[in-house]
Amino acid sequence: MSGNLALIVNTPQTPPTWALLERELIKAQTSACERFYSKYFDERGYLRCLPRWGGNDGSDDAIENLAGWPVLHALGASDSILEMYKLGWEGHILQYTEAKTVEVELARDGMLYKEFPVSLDWFHHGESMSVFNLQGLSDPEDGAFLTRVRRYAGLYMDEDPTAKNYDPEHKIIRSMFNGSGGPLLRKATALDWAGDPFDFVDRYDPAHGERDWPEMLAHFEDYTDVVGDHPINLAATTLAVNAFITTGDEKYRDWLLEYVDAWVQRAADNDGILPSNIGLDGTIGGETDGKWYGGCYGWGFTVVVPQTGELSDRNALYRGIAGFGNALLATGDRSYIDVWRTMLNTVNGNSKVVDGETQYPHMYGDDGWYGFDPEPYNQGAIDTYYWSMDEADRKYVPETDWLNYLDGSDPEFPVSTMLEEFDTIRQKMKGVDEDTMSTDTRLSDNTLKFNTANLTSLTQLMMGGLTPRYGEALHARVRYFDPINRRAGIPEDVAALVENLTDKTTTLSLVNLSTVESRRLIVQAGAYGEHQITSVVIDGETSSIDRPFFSIELKPGTGTTLVINHDRYANRPAMTHPWDRN
Repeated sequence: MSGNLALIVNTPQTPPTWALLERELIKAQTSACERFYSKYFDERGYLRCLPRWGGNDGSDDAIENLAGWPVLHALGASDSILEMYKLGWEGHILQYTEAKTVEVELARDGMLYKEFPVSLDWFHHGESMSVFNLQGLSDPEDGAFLTRVRRYAGLYMDEDPTAKNYDPEHKIIRSMFNGSGGPLLRKATALDWAGDPFDFVDRYDPAHGERDWPEMLAHFEDYTDVVGDHPINLAATTLAVNAFITTGDEKYRDWLLEYVDAWVQRAADNDGILPSNIGLDGTIGGETDGKWYGGCYGWGFTVVVPQTGELSDRNALYRGIAGFGNALLATGDRSYIDVWRTMLNTVNGNSKVVDGETQYPHMYGDDGWYGFDPEPYNQGAIDTYYWSMDEADRKYVPETDWLNYLDGSDPEFPVSTMLEEFDTIRQKMKGVDEDTMSTDTRLSDNTLKFNTANLTSLTQLMMGGLTPRYGEALHARVRYFDPINRRAGIPEDVAALVENLTDKTTTLSLVNLSTVESRRLIVQAGAYGEHQITSVVIDGETSSIDRPFFSIELKPGTGTTLVINHDRYANRPAMTHPWDRN
C-alpha cells in the first residue's frame, strides 16, 4: 500500500460477542453521561453545588466530574459528549473565578485567576486539568483551547511576570503550592488546604469522612512543608507537552526537557531515588533540614487520621511519573524510563524477611526505611513496563486481568470486563435517580461516584492504552478516526479489539457490524502519531505503510485480525488529525 489507498477487508465475519458489547457500551456510557450532566450541571455549565476552595472539595473535584469524557468522545462516542464537556469547562472557569474565599488569603479574589487555579498542589491541579488536557484529542483547532494551552504552559515557563513559579537558574518549581497566582513561599496552613470554615454537620456530606469542621482542619495540620520543589510538580510538564504537540513550538519541549533532566540528575545524585524536597537554592532537602525524604507528600510523610487516630502513609511521588512519560513522548528517548526503573529496583532492594516472608518498604524517615508490606513498592510500575515492553520491568507490576489477556491466558476478559461495566453503569444511574441532594446541600465531590465515563476497559481493549488518571497525556498504542465525518473516534458500526502488544507489534481485530454499508476508518499508531507503522499484515499478506497511520475499508459484515509492525516513539507527536498532516 502507498499514498492514501485503503486496505480492503472482504472476509465475512459473524459479529463476535465482544464487538456487540463494545458498541453497546459506548452507547450506554454516552446515555448515562447525558443523564448525569442534565441533573448535575445547569445551562451555563455550572456544577450544581456549593463552590468551595481546598484539597477536599475544591474546584479540582468540580471539574473532575467530567473526567474521562474527552477520551470517551475520542473513542467514538456521540458529539454530545464533546459539547457537554466543553460547556462544562467554560462553566467551570466562570463558576470558580466568581467563587471567592473570605478567610483563605490565597483565593480572596477568586479561586481561579487567568482561568487557572490560583495556588494549590499538583496532586489537585492534575485532577483539575484531567478534562482540559485531553480536549485536543477531539478538538485540536479550537481557538479557546489553543489560547489556554499556551497560557497555562507559560505559567510554568517564567513567561508570566506575575506567576514566578519557575526558577530557571536552579531549574525548580519553587513551591508545591503554585498556580496562576505564583508560588507560596511560606509554610502552608491547614486553612490554606481546607478552605474557609463552614458548618457542614447535618447539611453537607464530606466525602472524606470528617465529622465536623475541626476534623477537616486537622486533616491538613501536618501539610505545612510546601516550600521548594517536589517530584509531584513534574505533573506540570503535561501543560508543556500539551502545548508542544498542539502548536509544534519547540520552546515548550525545551522547557519540559530542561525541567525533567534536572530531576533525572537529582535522582542520580540521590542514589537512584527521586528526593521529595529540593530547596530554593537547588540543593536536595534544602527546605527540610537537608532531609531528602522530607516535606509534604514526601517519602517520610506519615500523618494522623483525625477520625480514627491511626497513622496514614501519604507518599505521593507517584504522580510525578507523568513528567518522564511526557519527556518520552516529546523525544522518543527511552532513557527517561530508566529513572523510574532504577528507583523501583532501589527501593525494593531494601526488602527484609519477616517471619519467613519478604517485605518491601514504601516509606523512608529519620530511622530509615519503613512502611514494610508483602507487596513490592510498585507505584509507576505499570507505566514503566508499558513504555518499555521489557519483561524485566514487569516484575513489580501487580497481576492484572488485562495483562493476562494480552498474554493469552484469559481469552474471556473482553466480554467479562465489559459486562461488569454495564453493571457499574446500572448501579451509578440508580444512585443518580435516588440522589435527593439539592444544589445548596451538595459539595463538588459528592457526585464523583456517579460519573459513568469509567474508561479503563475501553481504553485497554480498543486502544491498548493506559487510562489517564491525574491529568496526564494519553499513552495508547492505537487510535481511530472517522475520515468520512472528519472526527476523532471509531466510525459507526465498527468495533476494535487490541489482542496483543509487543515492542514491535500490535495485534488488532476490526469488525464491521453493518451488513449493508462499508465502513472506512483510519488507524493511527499512538495517541499522537508518535509511533511509525512500517507494515501491516492481513491474512499472511504484508502491505508496506511507512507512516504513522493507515486507512482501511471494511466491507459489509466483514472483519479481520491484523498485525501492525511499528517503531515506537519514532515520530514527533502531534494533536493534528491524520487528514491535516503533511
